[in-house]
Amino acid sequence: MSQTVAELLVKTLEQIGVRQIFGLIGDSLNHITDAVRHTSIEWIGVRHEEGAALAAAAQAKLTGQLAVCAGTTGPGSTHLVAGLYEAARDHAPVLALSGDMPLKLHGIDFFQTTRPDVLFRDVSLYTETLTTPEQAPGLIHQAIAAAYAGRGVAHLTLPQDVVSAKVTSTLTSLQSLKPRTELAAREEEMTAMLDLIRQAKKILILCGAGCHGLAEELRLLSDRLKAPLVHSVKAKDLMPYEEPRWMGGIGMIGTKPVYQAMQNCDLLLMIGSDYPYSEFLPQKANVIQIDERAEVLGRRLPTTLGILSSARPALQFLLQQLAPQNDSAFFEKLAAERQQWDHMLDQQADLKRSKDRIHPQAVARLVSDLAEDNAIFVLDTGLNTLWSGNWLRQRGSQRILGSFNNGAVGTALGQANGIQALDRSRQVIALCGDGGFNMLMSEFLTAVQHRLPVKIIIYNNSCFGLITLEAESVGLPAYHQGIDFPNPDFVALARACGGHGFTAKKPEDLKTAIEEAFAVPGPALVDAVVVANEIPNLPHLNPKMLERVALAKIKEMINSVVRS
Repeated sequence: MSQTVAELLVKTLEQIGVRQIFGLIGDSLNHITDAVRHTSIEWIGVRHEEGAALAAAAQAKLTGQLAVCAGTTGPGSTHLVAGLYEAARDHAPVLALSGDMPLKLHGIDFFQTTRPDVLFRDVSLYTETLTTPEQAPGLIHQAIAAAYAGRGVAHLTLPQDVVSAKVTSTLTSLQSLKPRTELAAREEEMTAMLDLIRQAKKILILCGAGCHGLAEELRLLSDRLKAPLVHSVKAKDLMPYEEPRWMGGIGMIGTKPVYQAMQNCDLLLMIGSDYPYSEFLPQKANVIQIDERAEVLGRRLPTTLGILSSARPALQFLLQQLAPQNDSAFFEKLAAERQQWDHMLDQQADLKRSKDRIHPQAVARLVSDLAEDNAIFVLDTGLNTLWSGNWLRQRGSQRILGSFNNGAVGTALGQANGIQALDRSRQVIALCGDGGFNMLMSEFLTAVQHRLPVKIIIYNNSCFGLITLEAESVGLPAYHQGIDFPNPDFVALARACGGHGFTAKKPEDLKTAIEEAFAVPGPALVDAVVVANEIPNLPHLNPKMLERVALAKIKEMINSVVRS
């Protein structure tokens, strides 16, 4: 029985478990959407194609399963690209579909002409154009297989005359289209690792995103080796914040005690992490890196032993082979310093810290305290990432996602929509800077239209706060003509879109605003007006940086006097 290429594609996606397609409808997608209406797949129409790509990326990040987005001919597809970098950089399987003009119009500079295979080449592991119906089964299979195998973006261009044509062959080997399996290391590598660990006295374990689902194994290894567990931001949600072995993060979303422990350990065991900021990693210790991606081994710092393995089999091997160690001095020292650091964080997040101003740390902490036990937090990029990343106190049953490899501003709401579409009963909270929310605020309309009850917290400081910090750290005065900006009335905007909005301008307003936003059905936002010049904790400060910041502040004062 024949079917169109569009029907074959959509039916295949349904059969392998795809639940939604995110896109903005257009003429070249008409055959795709017509096929969708005859399946269980939900079409979620977005207001901007970047929002579609972000939604798909977030779904794939959270689940490891293929997610799908679509754009129409020309500009409709080019808008996908920025959002697709989220999937590419965070190693998430996404299939991107580009509508295209009929093949007979290729090569004559027709209206909305682009070359999608060239455009998508950097962001995609695989990109091809369907040029005949007979190609369709093979190319569809190859695209999905590539997305899963490389954990990234695969892209297909679908000319209108090809996607609407009949095809008699079907897709086979559907059972092969699935996430790749775990990888175990060679025995001789594992034996070499045991020797290094047994010789070490001060072992620190850095846990990355590759450790998700392995909290109990990590606890057992920590106890066995008397080794503190520290984490990248992508692994923060692995364990409850209060877990005594879970000592904190590294880098700007991290702590000074962890930084000092990094510099003082004699063995760093990196598991499932490709942490990029080498200046926060140890400079003299032996390093063992375990990862299932061969290309990441040894590229961030001198590595004594790089082991190609998934985290689970490596941890299981270590737990079978290692005898308990008795010296807990290194662990206990970091634990005591962590308690002091936490006390400082508590003071900074205290609502009573100022009588008439809201500090951003208090916003993150209250959101954390009031969130449901299975909430998913989606963090935007900017200074707000530091407030959220350092002051959220996750419970182990919650998840935290963000643009942690791509570092793109304005991505939280689009990602939150994608996650919320998977389960409309689960609480999804997007923590956004005002600058980031302004970028894709139209996606609030997507949430309203499709009854996605996302909760949005806006740190409203009327500026790009991180840019100030970045400029001053290199001795430049902040360029406030470009950094500062006016905001709309976010509450009025939310209500005009058909959602809910709440404002907090004073400390006494904040708890009530967050509680009411969390309680109402449907999408809601909280406009939290926060102190604009709050300085984050910097775990690693050197005299040269302090000198540059002081110089920048002096220049800013001089500039303000000259302007006045």
